[in-house]
Amino acid sequence: MSTTTEQRPVPAPDAAFSSLASDETVERTAAALRARGFDVHVVDSHDGARDLILGMVPAGAEVSSGASVTLDQLGVTAEIEGSGRYDALRPRLRAMDRATQGREIRKLGAAPDVWLNSANALTEDGRLVFASFGGSQLGPIANGAGRVILAVGTQKIVADLDAALRRIDAYVFPLEDARLMEAYRMHTATNKILVLQGDRPGRTTVVLVREAVGN
Repeated sequence: MSTTTEQRPVPAPDAAFSSLASDETVERTAAALRARGFDVHVVDSHDGARDLILGMVPAGAEVSSGASVTLDQLGVTAEIEGSGRYDALRPRLRAMDRATQGREIRKLGAAPDVWLNSANALTEDGRLVFASFGGSQLGPIANGAGRVILAVGTQKIVADLDAALRRIDAYVFPLEDARLMEAYRMHTATNKILVLQGDRPGRTTVVLVREAVGN
């Protein structure tokens, strides 16, 4: 998240990147993800995605996540942080003092047993693309977390890596910048990009949702 508060013009999001992928494209993308070592589930609804994801997180597990509109809209964030069934790290991190406990915050957030997130774009050949201002969620996704579960609406599927980067710049960024300005009077920036092209079997699960969810 940026600390820039100066007003600046941001173009409207390009609605071309908000359309759901066809069933054929979803199946082709799921197959490509599996070929790269990802576990993949395809679900039809928000409720199905929420129930599946929560069912994959053991009761009492240490679990954290990046800030995610997708997880919020699915109801996953509220259940993880509010039910008491899990060892949720984000409420603990929010209660800590960054000025005096910065080292502890950094280390606690870097390597949870389970990490939940979404992706900003997904290519038809199975590459997951993530953009971040500060990068705190990128480390756990790439390597730090023991297990990663990603919920991805199929409107995020694009043809290739070039289209994924265009989606971030032309669609995700304007929406996220507007959200942060409304909530915190702060601008964001796409400072860091992670492209996940594969993983060891059993570590990363992708839940594809056939309904639009997230940005």
